[in-house]
Amino acid sequence: MNRLPNLSHVWEETLGWCPSPEQQQQFEALYQGILQGNQKLNLTRITEPEAFWEKHLWDSLRGLTPLNLETEARVSIIDIGTGAGFPGLPCAIALPHAKVTLLDSTRKKIAFLKTLISELGLSQVSAIVGRAENISWKPQYDFALLRAVSSASTCAEYALPLLKPEGIAVLYRGRWTEEEEQTLKKTLSKLGGSLLNIESFSTPLTFGQRHCIYLKKAQK
Repeated sequence: MNRLPNLSHVWEETLGWCPSPEQQQQFEALYQGILQGNQKLNLTRITEPEAFWEKHLWDSLRGLTPLNLETEARVSIIDIGTGAGFPGLPCAIALPHAKVTLLDSTRKKIAFLKTLISELGLSQVSAIVGRAENISWKPQYDFALLRAVSSASTCAEYALPLLKPEGIAVLYRGRWTEEEEQTLKKTLSKLGGSLLNIESFSTPLTFGQRHCIYLKKAQK
């Protein structure tokens, strides 16, 4: 049976954080659950242990690192277009006191995630069927995470209405261009948001180039 590699030293060297034995067990259970679910649903093509660790677990948590969130932080997070539960589920494991909502429009994936959430013992996580553009919730989240969802401008349109004032959206991207940045800034000016930061980095095992774009919602 495939099992995740024990890369405690890489976690520590790259993120300044290391999962506890319990969190490591939850990551392993998450991996095994995804492998099992993949037999019926098209969840992910990334199934080899090291690739899964790097592209799903490490990558998910790298997006939160610059925010300096404490593991005791009682923040509210929404993962928009969560798919197979990334980046939301790894973040929920790393931040056990955070309230995490997984949102996706595919009913079968959400049904699978609800079962997986229960198996992982993540009582602070909920999974909801829906589309961000159709949701009329009041702004209630401290953070919104969007990975492989759409263009950066569309992601901003999805995320900012769901954030509290001063809330932050994290856009997980591969490549990033000056043209995308200029288009995004125009969209943000209309939405009452600002471009907080752009982080460029490489993944620790295969050295793939990644970017995280941080957007901030205005106070009013």
